[in-house]
Amino acid sequence: MRALVARLDSFGDVLLAGPAVRAVAAAADQVTFWCGPRGEPAARLLPGVDDVLVWEAPWEGVRPPAVDPAAVRAMTDRLRAGGYDTALVLTSFHQSPLPAALLLRLAGVGRVGADSTDHPGSLLDVRHRRLPGRHEAEAALDTAGAMGFALPPGDDGALRVNPPPDTVPLTGNGPYVVVHPGASVPARTWSAERCAEAVALLADAGHRVVVTGGTEERRLTRYVSGDVAVDLGGRTAPRVLAGVLRGAEAVVCGNTGPAHLAAAVGTPVVSLFAPVVPAERWGPYRVPAVLLGDQGAPCAGTRARDCPVPGHPCLEQVTAADVVRSVQKLLKEAE
Repeated sequence: MRALVARLDSFGDVLLAGPAVRAVAAAADQVTFWCGPRGEPAARLLPGVDDVLVWEAPWEGVRPPAVDPAAVRAMTDRLRAGGYDTALVLTSFHQSPLPAALLLRLAGVGRVGADSTDHPGSLLDVRHRRLPGRHEAEAALDTAGAMGFALPPGDDGALRVNPPPDTVPLTGNGPYVVVHPGASVPARTWSAERCAEAVALLADAGHRVVVTGGTEERRLTRYVSGDVAVDLGGRTAPRVLAGVLRGAEAVVCGNTGPAHLAAAVGTPVVSLFAPVVPAERWGPYRVPAVLLGDQGAPCAGTRARDCPVPGHPCLEQVTAADVVRSVQKLLKEAE
């Protein structure tokens, strides 16, 4: 059986699809992951994925491309050429799977399933309804289950990635704590000043600190690192970042892709979690974690990209001392 799993949005979202992918892979001969450009690096890290199909869908993302009939036809042709017998379309609770399901139908995929609030007409063979309060990883696995796909024996359903490389040449020898100050959504970002304070205080408390970030965040990581941390800004492609996070005693970051990557390599997380999306759905999954931030703030559940409350109180009330105490709590629990 040739199977396709679709998750067309971001890096972290694709990582959360990992357990569902492994359930599909347990029954399929070949699994293709259909994703957007932002999710492609994560898709290539997932166990069970044999091939990756990349397309920037006009219904996904903050600045989606215009609808281009030629591009839609070309994508449909690529799906048809794949000869897929079945497709699982994964989305967040606020998204619709039906545009992707329509292309899959036009491509001749025989069996299509998804979690859908909207009436699907003839677009879905399996219409799942997610249970309230389920984490995104669990909701995806539930949808796979509704299609008859189950995890293989011995698979605990945690997030997972393929084995990352040894990153000691980057991080140096000895234990360390990672601080990842950036996030793709401004409303989920702790201020650079607070991050720098936390790095300095962690170093004062005797922790070796490694600061990570993308190439576009090098100025941020340089500032946050000061003269007390190892600055890896712009030096960690996703697979390398997985190795850096795997080697850490704990990771301090916001609700962003590296939090899920840390969970996928089994590293405890101090999560600076702005409640614009609910933590029960998006928090670090199946790893020890401490959640910081006012989860009852006025921005809760708004899905705002920019903080709608002056002063960003949900996160700015968190202090560097709170972070150090949380790191020490996780390390003590791990003893």
